[in-house]
Amino acid sequence: MSFSIELELQKFPKTIKLKDAKKATLRPLRVEDEKEFHQLFKDIPERERMFIKHRVQDVKVIRDWCKNIDYGRNLPMVGLIDGKLVGVATLHQQLGGWKRHIGRVSVLVHPGFRGRGLATALITEILDIARRASLDKAEAEFIGEQKTAIKMFATIGFRELSRLEDYVKDMQAISHDYVLMGLELKTDEEYAGAA
Repeated sequence: MSFSIELELQKFPKTIKLKDAKKATLRPLRVEDEKEFHQLFKDIPERERMFIKHRVQDVKVIRDWCKNIDYGRNLPMVGLIDGKLVGVATLHQQLGGWKRHIGRVSVLVHPGFRGRGLATALITEILDIARRASLDKAEAEFIGEQKTAIKMFATIGFRELSRLEDYVKDMQAISHDYVLMGLELKTDEEYAGAA
């Protein structure tokens, strides 16, 4: 059976229940989400935005992302609570080359909506899609100070693969540790079948 991203995305929108019993809707990012998507990044505190690789406060960057969505390469899954876009997790894929079997995962949730399980739910959806897309591994990159995010990814099953001291610099040219975490995507059933 071959994997089809279009078929996979027909399963959305999906409604889930969060830890506080509130409901959230999960679905892929759409072109018309541009303003709310940009607002999500603007609502992130400056000290956290420094850790994001792209200039997300620039409306042109967000407009480009929303107008040129390629779900096969970068699949942004958004979370909405009461109709407001408050989180995003993205599965980044290399369609060729020596890392084509590895998906990179990133997540961001609005500060006012953290601690409810939305980030975990978004990542879980993204990882399920990665498995069905036959990816073998998932990886996530962090700055050493992102202890809460690192801990949350560890609870999902990611483990620290490497930590490089003072390896990366934030937007203010301050050095930070670089942390790479990874997760094997093979399920127990796949391992049992291979034995």
